[in-house]
Amino acid sequence: MSEKQYTYAVARIRAKENALLNDAFMEQLIGSKSEDEALALLSEKGWKGRDEGRKQSPQDILSYEEEKTFDTVLSMVDDPHAFDVFLLKRDYHNLKAAVKLTVSSNQVSGIFVDGGTIPPEKIEEAVKEQDFSSLPDTMARAGKEATDELLHSRDGQACDIIIDKAALTAIKQASKKNPNLLIQRYGELTVALADIKTAVRGAKTGKDMTFYSRALAECDTIDVKRLSEAATLGTEDIYDYLENTDYKDAVDSLRKSFFAFEKWCNDALMDSIRPELIHPFTIGPLAAYILARQSEISNVRIILTGKENDLPDSMIRERISKTYV
Repeated sequence: MSEKQYTYAVARIRAKENALLNDAFMEQLIGSKSEDEALALLSEKGWKGRDEGRKQSPQDILSYEEEKTFDTVLSMVDDPHAFDVFLLKRDYHNLKAAVKLTVSSNQVSGIFVDGGTIPPEKIEEAVKEQDFSSLPDTMARAGKEATDELLHSRDGQACDIIIDKAALTAIKQASKKNPNLLIQRYGELTVALADIKTAVRGAKTGKDMTFYSRALAECDTIDVKRLSEAATLGTEDIYDYLENTDYKDAVDSLRKSFFAFEKWCNDALMDSIRPELIHPFTIGPLAAYILARQSEISNVRIILTGKENDLPDSMIRERISKTYV
């Protein structure tokens, strides 16, 4: 797209940003007395789901909001694959589902998700026929390895590890190929923070180096070998290593809980995209809008889940990340 086209698209996105949920509204949602009351507040903001004529589940409403986000942004650009990097997680979710479905032979409905870069039925067919040639190389290798692993060991966790690492690798590769700095930062943060989570979980359950070599994906801001070595020694060694990285500010949250760390991760992502609020001539503000909406939807999901399970407002509030606006 030309600079003029981006300027027009960004102007349209700026108008959409006015409808993003701010901190004050998030606090209002948290203060609602029930899930139904929270849904009523969201309905007033236009969160009504695809079929306003019938009662819809919270998941239906949230899924439709995600779908609208990508439809809106993609309608503003010439390249239909401009934001594929944000959709790759869906593809690898579908790969995982296809592998487990094929190996178990159970007939389970509703396990695939739409909106990825590859139709779910294409992934399912590749796994079923054990012919991965129609899939991208990283996905094809992961699909074959995960299928072989599950057939031989029946170890579902090992299958997950293989595919999750491949997903991170694909995200990193796609983000590095993109000339936009925000998308590059997104890829790097996604991989690095996932590696940290895996290392801490592994340290708490006594995993060995073999586990980390299979689970951790390469990135630029984390030395995977050093992180793995630290993880085999314990969580305190991980924290000591992180103190000398870009993620030293995450250590306090890791010491508190995984919920606190999840919030730190989401806040770090919001901080990384906020500079796009002043960039009018690139794809960056469009990518930032997608990430802002994903974070917003995640916050709403946390609140609705909390209301459904009668969690204290204080506990819900601790898990909510910063808003973009």
